[in-house]
Amino acid sequence: MRPFALDRFNVLAMRIVSHPVLCNYYVTYRCNATCSFCDIWERPSPYVTIENAKANFAALKSLGVKVIDFTGGEPLLHRQLDELLREAKKAGLVTTVTSNGLLYPKYAHKLRGLIDMLHFSLDSPIREEHDTSRGVKCFDKVMESIQMAKSLNERPDILFTVFENNIHQIEQMWKEICIPNDLVLILNPVFEYNNVGAQLSASALAELRSWSKKRNIYLNDAFVQLRIDGGNHIDKPVCLAGSTTIVISPENKLVLPCYHLGLKEFSIENRLAELYYSEEVQQLIALEGRLPACEGCAINCYMQPSFAVEINKYWWKALPSTLKYNYIKGTWKQLF
Repeated sequence: MRPFALDRFNVLAMRIVSHPVLCNYYVTYRCNATCSFCDIWERPSPYVTIENAKANFAALKSLGVKVIDFTGGEPLLHRQLDELLREAKKAGLVTTVTSNGLLYPKYAHKLRGLIDMLHFSLDSPIREEHDTSRGVKCFDKVMESIQMAKSLNERPDILFTVFENNIHQIEQMWKEICIPNDLVLILNPVFEYNNVGAQLSASALAELRSWSKKRNIYLNDAFVQLRIDGGNHIDKPVCLAGSTTIVISPENKLVLPCYHLGLKEFSIENRLAELYYSEEVQQLIALEGRLPACEGCAINCYMQPSFAVEINKYWWKALPSTLKYNYIKGTWKQLF
């Protein structure tokens, strides 16, 4: 489709889904790595309880949520993660987990068949470079985790956070690790928030985009386009984080408008659906993408669902990669 046509769709944006579709469930903020581009691991944190989670899963389903991302911190630090996953699947939710791999070999058998989308983080095909970026020796554990997952008939992906200093390693990662193991390489452009993370130059974005059509590579081209456009703009917001994504903290609180901005937290107390539709929460949701701190934002975990629920140029940019990934992974029946 020509750019002119895409611009027309951007002007005539049409909301096609009005309910939340994703839950980012922080099972703990604790982490056994100290990544330089993340500050979550610096926060003290409890662990979510099974009792609270079960009540929340039922509420999430009633609100229309399809996918639940068990995140952190490092989600595998939660000793009852397998129980949380099992209860989420009983509630009819699609489950996803991203891990640094340090604990996966230990718990792989307990987690078998419970994670619909399993991602292992790997930021370099070179052991020393990856371990340095993560602040802990975990490269070998990722390699072990890949083989362990495959032996259990799981289908993990590699999540590669792309920086200026590692973009030249995409080819090596793809050829030496992903293709031999039949893994999808997910290219995750770095984003900036709270004085951590980074941005990508125009030349890096162009290079990144060139990989999108390669076999077994997933890149949401809308991520690239959003960065070219300067991120979210509060006078014409793209971000729909508040209305598409429910964020739950380890303290069993609803966080709004998103985790990274986190202006306000509401105690859930086993009334998530009621709380979500309360006047105060809905007033905050109505400010999504329009707050001063939202200017220039390009945080992937909130933009991905935002691109999925409103037909505009970013919806069209995201569509080919969405079709490609779900075709490779065979996940259409789970999502619809």
